[in-house]
Amino acid sequence: MKKFWSVAFGLLFVISLLGAFWPYTTKVVTGEPANPADIAWMLTATGLVLLMTPGLSYFYGGMVSSKNVISTMLQSFIAMGVISILWVVFGFSLAFGDSIGGIIGNPFTYFMFNGVGSETHPALSPTIPLMLFAMFQLKFAIITPALITGSFAERVKFSSYLLFIVLFSIFIYAPLAHMTWHPDGILRKMGVLDFAGGTVVHMSAGFAALAGAIILGRRKSHLHNEKHEPANVPYVLLGTGLLWFGWFGFNAGSALAANATAVLAFATTNTASAAAAIAWIFFDAMRGKKPSALGAAVGAVVGLVAITPGAGYVNIGQSIFIGTVASLVSNLAVNWKAKSTIDDTLDVFPCHGLGGMVGMFFTGVFANGVGLIYGTTNTFLIHIAALISVSIFSLGGSFILFKITDIIIPLRVSEEQELIGLDLSQHGEGELNYPESSFLINKHLHQSVNQL
Repeated sequence: MKKFWSVAFGLLFVISLLGAFWPYTTKVVTGEPANPADIAWMLTATGLVLLMTPGLSYFYGGMVSSKNVISTMLQSFIAMGVISILWVVFGFSLAFGDSIGGIIGNPFTYFMFNGVGSETHPALSPTIPLMLFAMFQLKFAIITPALITGSFAERVKFSSYLLFIVLFSIFIYAPLAHMTWHPDGILRKMGVLDFAGGTVVHMSAGFAALAGAIILGRRKSHLHNEKHEPANVPYVLLGTGLLWFGWFGFNAGSALAANATAVLAFATTNTASAAAAIAWIFFDAMRGKKPSALGAAVGAVVGLVAITPGAGYVNIGQSIFIGTVASLVSNLAVNWKAKSTIDDTLDVFPCHGLGGMVGMFFTGVFANGVGLIYGTTNTFLIHIAALISVSIFSLGGSFILFKITDIIIPLRVSEEQELIGLDLSQHGEGELNYPESSFLINKHLHQSVNQL
């Protein structure tokens, strides 16, 4: 493993040298003068979206077992570092650079952020600096691979995870962002409406999560049907609150301006989440379960996911419907999954994959002026086609990337490391007080830590 970390540090050092000496210009094709109100709102929205990733770390960290809290939270947190550097070097170019066939951007368009400065861009950021647009989009690129981590929590090697998120960002996220949001992207030209990331973020993460759960296999505790106890439900509630708060930047910020569309997205985001949260616990209670804090938290996030693609295209009443239906679909899927052999640890696919699909489906139904309820079928049919194509691309592509990662660095920790817990075995942090692993600690702890 020392070889991997040496290579990783070497790459970072090379990038640092490039950053120090690469010729830098800020002048690109310039749009209209920047709007101060839009700049102020987008700076705020960008900060809100970044807050979502630490929020996600609490959301996921509270759900796993006590011996895996630190490792799970770090998997989200570290994405802020890795993806930020990748984005500056060529990630932004792949997503929003000069289009190559409407599928991917030219990696050299904004290499090392050359040409990304304070000027507006007529197609990408007509009223805000291009650099602000790039920073806003970065936050989406960060949280998408972080979402995947919930599916293989408690059993993945940290080094393998880092390699995978780099590959995922390059080969799955960037093409989807380009196809959906770039003016020349093929999905955008087809008429696909994805206001803030139903396909780009949630469906891609959800299907990647499904692929990861299948490839890494079941946890030993899952195989033995051991009851899973969340480490800290208050952490889950805190994470949900941070996600809900940050999602206003996620959705309303996607208007890219301080305007009426941003206000609409802000309102529909809150309403859909509220409806989904109470729908989840009402549905549970109706079937004889006690209304739980965990259920309310998961439901709220499902509502946020489902409204994301249509936040700026649907009205308030429709957002209640979308949140409620998405909550029902995800709840049923979670219960079905619990009876299956698929070990998606934190239900990423039922919540994000299916939630994103429900949102995209109903965006095709309700989108203002062009949805199915307005007597036109074109947008709806295009969305169905996008659902199918993005699902195949994300699932199949992620499956291949997981396999490649596994060949380079085996994805899964050893049985003993899993039993000890990833906090100790991967990071040398945490407590030595877990009964299930106490008999192994003295014998194997040093060996496990040395294999980082």
